[in-house]
Amino acid sequence: MLCLKMLPFLFLLHIQLAKAFPVPPENLEEENVKTVEKYLQKFYHLPSNQFRSARRNSTMVTEKLKEMQRFFGLAETGKADAATLEMMRKPRCGVPDSGDFMLTPGSPKWTHTNLTYRIINCTPQLSKAAVKTAIEKAFQVWSVASPLTFTELSKGEADINIAFVPREHGDNSPFDGPNGILAHAFQPGQGIGGDTHFDSEETWTQDSRNYNLFLVAAHEFGHSLGLSHSSDPGALMYPNYAYSEPSTYSLPQDDINGIQTLYGPSNSPIQPTGPSTPTACDPHLRFDAITTLRGEIYFFKDKYFWRRHPQLREVELNFISLFWPFLPSGLQAAYEDFDRDLVYLFKGRQYWALRGYDIQRGYPRDISNYGFPSSVQSIDAAVSYSGKTYFFVNNQCWRYDNRRGSMDPGYPRSISSAFPGINFRVDAVFLQDSFFLFFSGPQYFAFNLVTHRVTRNARSNLWLNCPLR
Repeated sequence: MLCLKMLPFLFLLHIQLAKAFPVPPENLEEENVKTVEKYLQKFYHLPSNQFRSARRNSTMVTEKLKEMQRFFGLAETGKADAATLEMMRKPRCGVPDSGDFMLTPGSPKWTHTNLTYRIINCTPQLSKAAVKTAIEKAFQVWSVASPLTFTELSKGEADINIAFVPREHGDNSPFDGPNGILAHAFQPGQGIGGDTHFDSEETWTQDSRNYNLFLVAAHEFGHSLGLSHSSDPGALMYPNYAYSEPSTYSLPQDDINGIQTLYGPSNSPIQPTGPSTPTACDPHLRFDAITTLRGEIYFFKDKYFWRRHPQLREVELNFISLFWPFLPSGLQAAYEDFDRDLVYLFKGRQYWALRGYDIQRGYPRDISNYGFPSSVQSIDAAVSYSGKTYFFVNNQCWRYDNRRGSMDPGYPRSISSAFPGINFRVDAVFLQDSFFLFFSGPQYFAFNLVTHRVTRNARSNLWLNCPLR
């Protein structure tokens, strides 16, 4: 018998960006009202009669907006500003939000560590072997970080039953067809406890297309084990869905901390460690690459980037894969070619071209197209100005003529001779007005292209609006 009092965890896909479904100007305000109302009711427990009766300005609505903004690291204005509305429209899970690696309310957990699971049925979009592999790998994510073990049963009653089901399927939490609720899982317990359901009408894949089964399953199994959501945007248990390469996936440290709080450390003599999300105001922060893109500035770090818009105070952190699933993490250089309206991104000997947010066909290509010899295996930084592109490799600078499509004679030169005062290896560089902004470690240096000298230097993370110390 199903216990309908147990609330499932719903993996809910919202509209990612407002531009995906344009709203007529005359309906924009009403559309925003509906977005805020539904969001606060579903994720922050706003009573259903509070929003409209209070005409959107009650103390409760303001406090709920501040609570949501605090969770996502937004400015706590208590108003439905542009940054708040954009966050509300991103893909996310349907469970109400909590902070850090917070546990499910009441901290339910399994009383035994040798858990069993059973795959009741499979999706027709993947082979049975592919489904089996994805589920097994998703459980391994958690077993590596804890004393838990997972054994598949082919029949009988398991702790965690896994099924692909459509619409209304008997647990009081119906699915809604493609691109809505993706999956849900129940907290640990008897009967339906721990069970995980996937919407059979979704398109499940093994790669970056549509919805990667391994990634959604790993997230849902975290709920099956007793974890709730994290406010760490890099955590597996963060509410918003983002693609990561499954073959190299490593459970983030925030999730390791969460599962070990419930079940204790791993049985391995060497405890696992995972990646941590970069912090904007970390005094040791250094960027991998920086570029402008149609007036905005993008600061890349590991699998993330910060996006700075000239008209917005907030600098938001995003997954590279959320915007460009086919780009690798750990990009090493980037620059904008203003004449061609293209942005070029580099890692190792490969590079990609973007127009706006669209990766151009025929990429990646090899940097030998620029005229680099085989001895150059990667580029540290790049920037384009007045028909020339400058590439920085170790302590050398190369200059490429964009119109001729070849390197200029006399290069490479030492960076210090081409740019007096830049006596170090360059991590990243971009153009702003008549300055090259050079970044090295936690510092940046402004090089005036008119006077040909460094005119100021300061901490790099001031560009992410971190306070002066």
